[in-house]
Parts: sequence; structure tokens; C-alpha cells
Amino acid sequence: MPDEDLVELKFRLYDGSDIGPFRYSPTSTVAMLKERIFAEWPKDKKLVPKTANDIKLINAGKILENNKTVGQCSVPFGDLPKGAITMHVVVQPPLTKAKTEKKVDEAPKKKFCSCSIL
Repeated sequence: MPDEDLVELKFRLYDGSDIGPFRYSPTSTVAMLKERIFAEWPKDKKLVPKTANDIKLINAGKILENNKTVGQCSVPFGDLPKGAITMHVVVQPPLTKAKTEKKVDEAPKKKFCSCSIL
């Protein structure tokens, strides 16, 4: 594949540091990007994803879906100057875990009834 067709991406973490830039084919999927981010994640960070599925990528204000390709996620801004496209990285565990943990933490609610006679 010609070098001109590759897309240069870097990934901005929650603390402002970056992973990358790396060059990807437009046919690379978002899931592949997440796997690379997970493998390259700095070990000295306080917040570390447990799996690649805990990572959410945001580009142009939209959360990218795993099955989309880099080519499908690019935003048509016309002729942009050459340089890396920055995607934001958010670490968020799957929602099913969060709901389960919430139920465990809640105290049981007491039911009571009251009547007033006037």
C-alpha cells in the first residue's frame, strides 16, 4: 500500500499525554486501534484499562464504534494540512459491570405505612 494512503493518528489520554503517532491503513478497524492503545498504555498511569473494551475513542465529538474503519471515521474537513489526527481516549468499564456494582452498594430500602385520622 502506498505510504500516502496511510492515516497518521495519535491518541490523547485523560492527563494530556499522547500515545503515538502511528500510521494506519484506512481499512483498519477501531477495534484494532483500541488493541494497539491497550498494548502501548503507559504503565505509570493511575487509571489503566483492564481490557481493550474498556477504552472508548472519541473523534470529532463522536464515540467510535468497534466495527467502523479508520476511513469511515474520518471527518471531511476539506484539505487539511499534513499531520497527525488526534483522537481522545476515555477509559470506561462496560456498563453492565457498573450496574451490577451499583446494586450491591445500595442499602435495602425499608417500607413503612402511615395513616392519619382526623
